[in-house]
Amino acid sequence: MSSFNAQIQFAYTSNNHITWRFNCLFLIIVVVFYSSCNSKDSSDTYKGSAYSDEVFKISPQSIPGKLQCEYYDDGGEGVAYHDIDSHNNGSGNLNKGADYLNNFRKNEAVDISFTKFHDSIDNSKYNFVQPEESQLYIGWTAPGEWTKYTVEVKKPGLYQVGIMYTANDHGQISLAINDVDVTGPQDILSTFVKDDSLDWRQWHHWNYLENINEIGLQKECKPLLYIPLITDR
Repeated sequence: MSSFNAQIQFAYTSNNHITWRFNCLFLIIVVVFYSSCNSKDSSDTYKGSAYSDEVFKISPQSIPGKLQCEYYDDGGEGVAYHDIDSHNNGSGNLNKGADYLNNFRKNEAVDISFTKFHDSIDNSKYNFVQPEESQLYIGWTAPGEWTKYTVEVKKPGLYQVGIMYTANDHGQISLAINDVDVTGPQDILSTFVKDDSLDWRQWHHWNYLENINEIGLQKECKPLLYIPLITDR
């Protein structure tokens, strides 16, 4: 059975003013079982395309495997992503160096940073799971924002989704395909640690959830995975 491309959407929503901040490093998507698809393709009008550059050349990202959040599609605002403001809070702002990591996609509005091990920023003893150093991630998320990903799915089937993340409070996300919710709200546990006296580091306590839910990815469907963040519980 041949592989196929699919579009995955990662989105953020809220029903009130609570500022739940969620950082996404990557998703791990592994097969539960393979299947065939009888659904109608509904994503032919999508105008985005898989991201690549002089460093990241493995495009599109493939499933099963690791889906890096920062490699969202090319296509711009309203096509490949939506952000509530027009500037990148991380690349070129918080991160001011001259290298690849500090300037990664700095002219796009999606807020991106990378894991830092100096001063125990992302490798503190308060982590639940230790990330790798110098790993790019999407941060500063806000309700209504989203990113999309074109991926190569090796075979249609049911896939288990895990996520590497930080969250300053409890919250929820949900998964949807082609803008249709397929999971309902999924709890994302807070990584807040009261023993950490540094307020800013509450956004840097990394954790990994192995199975937030299962999703079906099927050839003819070319699914859009939609993951809204819901902060009121």
